[in-house]
Amino acid sequence: MASVHVERLDHLGLIACMIKDVGLISMIDARLVPDEQEEITPGEAVAGMILNGLGFANRPLSLTPQFFTNKPLDLLFRPGVRAEMFNRFKLGRTLDEVHAYGCDLLFSELALTVCAQESIEQRFHHLDTTSFSLSGDYVPESDEHAIRITHGYSKDHRPDLKQAVLELLVSQDGGVPLVSKSWDGNTSDTQIFKERAEALMAAFARSSTPRYLVADAKLYTEDTAATLATLGFITRIPGTLKLVSRVITQALQWDRWHRLDETTRYYGLELCHYGMAQRWLVVSSQAAMERAEASITKAQQREWDAIEKQLVHLHAKRFETPEAAQAALTALSKAWRYHQLDTSQLIDHKRYACKGRPTPTSPLKAMAGQMHAQGRPAQEVGPQATERLRCHGHHYASRPRERWRGEPRL
Repeated sequence: MASVHVERLDHLGLIACMIKDVGLISMIDARLVPDEQEEITPGEAVAGMILNGLGFANRPLSLTPQFFTNKPLDLLFRPGVRAEMFNRFKLGRTLDEVHAYGCDLLFSELALTVCAQESIEQRFHHLDTTSFSLSGDYVPESDEHAIRITHGYSKDHRPDLKQAVLELLVSQDGGVPLVSKSWDGNTSDTQIFKERAEALMAAFARSSTPRYLVADAKLYTEDTAATLATLGFITRIPGTLKLVSRVITQALQWDRWHRLDETTRYYGLELCHYGMAQRWLVVSSQAAMERAEASITKAQQREWDAIEKQLVHLHAKRFETPEAAQAALTALSKAWRYHQLDTSQLIDHKRYACKGRPTPTSPLKAMAGQMHAQGRPAQEVGPQATERLRCHGHHYASRPRERWRGEPRL
């Protein structure tokens, strides 16, 4: 009776077809030159690790041969490939070769080659970072090139856990990853963006068409200005710059908006900042207005709760002079942003020299004042603050065609 041998293809056939269609194995073998005595090439070893990683397997990489035991390797790779060829020695040597070549360099070269084959538009590159929280204890690495798992700014809202930071550069067309790099858990976006911008200078310079780097406000700093001056970039200008407030104020005062659609308008101007001639856009939209109104309402409520507590403490105090009471009230009200002083009243309190209930003949020791005050919403502040928040967060800059000297043109 003939024996039956069952092999499971599952979804791995689709992954293997994609690997073959883009020519991933041959591209890796062109960079990690195979040895004539090797039974499988470095490209096939990497492809095997990809299939193992996407095969819903929880086994360590050293057990890859067990994973491929019941798989049709002649379909996934080529005739003659056996499961025992993917042993830990072969996979380990391949990973060493990848590390020696440069993991980031290899990934970037493969991604750019695939983009060129598939005619993926590479004019705009989007750069961003994220953090991954990790649990458990981590022994400090002796390798100086290893990243440090440590506490940092947690973007997934788990500051109690240690983390690692991942940098990713993708194409606007299809979101194809072009650069992937891991960083220490406490690395700031400013440092990452600065190094990436410097690394992209040579690549963009060799491009026949203009290419632009798109990133958030962390890209735009005085330290990165020298690098950005040679790149095409689109970014959000940090709201901490004083010039941003002046530009928004100018846009609101001049009221020279251009209509983009029914709910969005923009105001553009050219200026020179950090030694770079740039084009800035202030964008105002209905959606931003709704978010601004919600933010103003929350801020007003938080401030009112704080004011009520402040006034309770103020009412409990006694002041020797009316001037001291008024100065304390003024110091409180100056810090109010969305409220203002409504009414105030100074109540006199007599202090007698004797103890107990005073009589008409009891000697007076001193006079003290008690300040009673009430606040109210500052109606004239609300619309102005809302209108500014409507524009805040929607100002962008792009590198211009030439550089100007001098102060910003406003």
